[in-house]
Amino acid sequence: MTDLPTVRILETDLSVLPSHEGAIVVFATPDGKLDQGARKLSTLMKKSLLRLVESEAFESAKIGEAMVMSYPVGIAAGKVMVVKLGRRPSVEEARKAGASIAKVRGTSDVLIMGGATSRMADVAYGCALRGYAFTAHKTADQDAVGAIDVMTNAPDEVQAATDVMMAIAEGVVFTRDLTNEPANVLTTKEFANRLKEMENIGLTVEVLEEDKLEELGMGSLLCVGLGSASPSKVVVMQWNGGGDEAPFALVGKGVVFDTGGISLKPAGGMEDMTMDMGGAGVVSGVMKTLALRKAKANVVGLVGLVENMPSDRATRPGDVVTSMKGDTIEVINTDAEGRLVLADVLWYAQERFKPTGVINLATLTGAIIVGLGHENAGAFSNDDTLCNRFLKAAGAEGEGAWRMPMGAAYDAKIKSRIADMKNVGGRDAGSITAAQFLQRFIKDDMPWMHLDIAGVASVKAETALAPAGATGWGVAALNRLIADVYETKET
Repeated sequence: MTDLPTVRILETDLSVLPSHEGAIVVFATPDGKLDQGARKLSTLMKKSLLRLVESEAFESAKIGEAMVMSYPVGIAAGKVMVVKLGRRPSVEEARKAGASIAKVRGTSDVLIMGGATSRMADVAYGCALRGYAFTAHKTADQDAVGAIDVMTNAPDEVQAATDVMMAIAEGVVFTRDLTNEPANVLTTKEFANRLKEMENIGLTVEVLEEDKLEELGMGSLLCVGLGSASPSKVVVMQWNGGGDEAPFALVGKGVVFDTGGISLKPAGGMEDMTMDMGGAGVVSGVMKTLALRKAKANVVGLVGLVENMPSDRATRPGDVVTSMKGDTIEVINTDAEGRLVLADVLWYAQERFKPTGVINLATLTGAIIVGLGHENAGAFSNDDTLCNRFLKAAGAEGEGAWRMPMGAAYDAKIKSRIADMKNVGGRDAGSITAAQFLQRFIKDDMPWMHLDIAGVASVKAETALAPAGATGWGVAALNRLIADVYETKET
């Protein structure tokens, strides 16, 4: 698994500036003001930093952008970065600054001279996340990424904030690694094993095998994996950091590879279906973050792990299966398999844990990408309070989400002639009818939200805090939701 760079928070010490051999970062305000550390460095560099911040290039630079001076004179550092940033930046600006540093520092150690500038933990967070690279299957030797040293005038305060931020970053990177892994490596068994290893950080992890799923009556989930040699599983992760209250539940779709089954997908782009377990990846990352930061909340994460393959045993279009709830489902399209997985896991989560609320995540429909592109996940909910709280948390973390409509009128599209429902309702409103299907497996008065993350879980171009590939979208937002709403507050 990918290791985050070491982040060290240090008290400001200007005496190290001449001898530091990695990269050095200083900040200049938008009007070109340098703090004490930057002025000291400029003096060592024969006033070159002063000339830079007085230049047209600096004036035209964006907030958070880093300007690089390679092989500076007068000091041992290989490069100096001047980042345009106010003394009290916003969270977004501070993280953008960190990302800018990561993009140009290479693999060398970096010394960030924060001084009195606030939000240094967010700068370190942005630097750590944007420096991520998935290199597990590269045969050439990969240079280890150097440490991130942050010098600040308030080291104790920054250290406390950084500890929390790095726990979130660990969860994000765990999600990215899972989502980036090829399906011949991340089988259902391997996925379950990696989650089981999180018992080492305090989670209680239980793996339900196929015989148990059959005993529970999970015919909807099990029908998806019938064509695969990889056994279907449900993994239950519990973090009990609160009191005696019922937990909040997170449920994730974990289709480790989706061929479409008998309703075979076109060959073009099928290789991207290694990311069809992205919802389970996010749930896993959130659970890791909660455990690492010892959240004062009770949260259960459940993921349904299957592989959707065509074979002589595979479910056929037109088959009827029975869910754990007891409802029957006519399978019209075997490529609409994620909702079949989620149906049983959602019902099991409610039956066993009686949660205070449920959020499920899934790379569920291509239709949501048509509607929202790669900027926003689709949010569907039966509860305004839960949905608004999540959207607020997502906005605070810079993770785009947009609420989509639901309503009984859409139910007619998934009405089956021979069963209680069918698993698809046609091309129009495809994301909405998928959400309507899932809502059939939510009990009355249970606050619930469905997040369709097909457009945001893995992307072709870099984002603010991630290179191309898996983003880890949702880990930070869900962690914030738990912290703001469900966590026991100190009194």
